[in-house]
Formats: sequence, structure tokens, C-alpha cells
Amino acid sequence: MTIQFEQKNKAVHLIAMNDDGHEAHLDGSESIGGEGKGFRPMQMLLVGLGACTSMDVISVLNKQKQEMNSYNLDVQGFRTSEEIPAVFQHIHVLFKVNGPVLEEKLVRAIYLSITKYCSVTRMLEGTTKISSAYILNGGKEITVATVGPKYLAPKSED
Repeated sequence: MTIQFEQKNKAVHLIAMNDDGHEAHLDGSESIGGEGKGFRPMQMLLVGLGACTSMDVISVLNKQKQEMNSYNLDVQGFRTSEEIPAVFQHIHVLFKVNGPVLEEKLVRAIYLSITKYCSVTRMLEGTTKISSAYILNGGKEITVATVGPKYLAPKSED
């Protein structure tokens, strides 16, 4: 897998292109010359996680013959603010599904994605807490699973 990047201005606006020719625009914050012309790198990380887990959940529900009227996903990242690099400490993934979907089937699909199938979750869970929940047919938010380090090792004071 290879992603190629091309600089589009004299600052940090980039276009990323995959092997199939699909493009994504990226840009940095204003503090480093960004002009708001694309996703920031940490936003793309959330995009990758959201896309990966969405594809898992939709595929599992389709195999279970669960028909959705609508599917939406919110991925919210919480970063360290006083440290550089400002990494994600916690990511919350909220699935919003409407339609005649059996709740136990939805829970199983989310659980399998978050704990087993999603490659992006597997990459991040060693350093980042990732929680998941769902809202079915406009009901209340219900937690499904949380993965990630049980604790973050304290920093040494050198």
C-alpha cells in the first residue's frame, strides 16, 4: 500500500493519492501556514477509524440480514492539550442506526468491530482508549465496548 503526496501551495496544503487514483486534501493549522483547504492529519486518523469500523458494522449487519433505514457515525477524539505531540488519549465512537434492526444484532456487530475486526482500532488500542456506543431508532445512548490500555505508563522525569 502506497500513498503519494503532492504539495499544492507554498504552505502545507497537500493532496494525498492512493494506488487507485483517489484523492484527499489535507492542510495544517493556521499557526503553520494552513489555509483550511483540507483535513488535518489527526482528523484523517479519525476518518480512518470511522470508515474501518463502519465497514465492519455494515457488513456484519448485512450478513445478519438486518435492514437499516439510515446509518450515521460520530467519531470524537480527545487530545492531550499541554503536550507535544498532542496525541489522542480517548476516542469515542457513536453509532446511530434507524430501522427494523434487532438490538442484539447491532450490539454484536459493534462489539466484533471494536474488539476484533477493525484494523485501525487494533493499531490505536495500545496507546488510546477507544469507547463505543450506539443509539438505535432515536433512543438513548448505550455503551457497547471499550478497548485500549488499562493505564498509561507514567513519564520518567529525566
